[in-house]
Amino acid sequence: MALTIPTLAPGLRIAVMGDGAQQVADALGISTCELDDADGAIFIASSIAGISDSTKAFWAKARDLYIPSIVLVKDFENGEIDFDDMAAIAGRILDPVVTPYLVLHSDDGAPVALIELETLKLFDYANGNREIRVSEPEHQELVKEFAYEFNEKVSEFGPTGFQDALIFPSIPYIEKVHMGKIEILEYLAQLPARG
Repeated sequence: MALTIPTLAPGLRIAVMGDGAQQVADALGISTCELDDADGAIFIASSIAGISDSTKAFWAKARDLYIPSIVLVKDFENGEIDFDDMAAIAGRILDPVVTPYLVLHSDDGAPVALIELETLKLFDYANGNREIRVSEPEHQELVKEFAYEFNEKVSEFGPTGFQDALIFPSIPYIEKVHMGKIEILEYLAQLPARG
């Protein structure tokens, strides 16, 4: 099944902050802008490099400006810190985050798929493309508690919590297999351009 890359609002301005910001922006196909001019922002949390002091400062500024923000977690596929750990670290360093997707691993430990907590759909990236499948009952049972917590948090702030800069999704990202690309763009596609 061919998947459509989400289309962003014309004129939408996105700031990308953190380790490897330009590479991430290029891979997502977005041009970046200064945070003061942004309609939305992506903050990079690397399981290797962490979260820089400048990224923390920009995060504080984005909160002051109520800019909808995504925490993109990268470099977790080969390290000691996995996506869940890095999302939790980002939630302590920045602000509490929500994880709309959890990473599923192959038998050899490689991250190969995401399970969407809202729908329990499986997004398989093993071949470098997002293939949507129905998740297995054992996967659904494993993520049941996480899905409940995610849905509670989303309902607390309403369907526009992200657009209103009240909830901050943390999304796993592996450039070489395109994991996270569509998911990030789907969030950004919810944002209107301000000017």
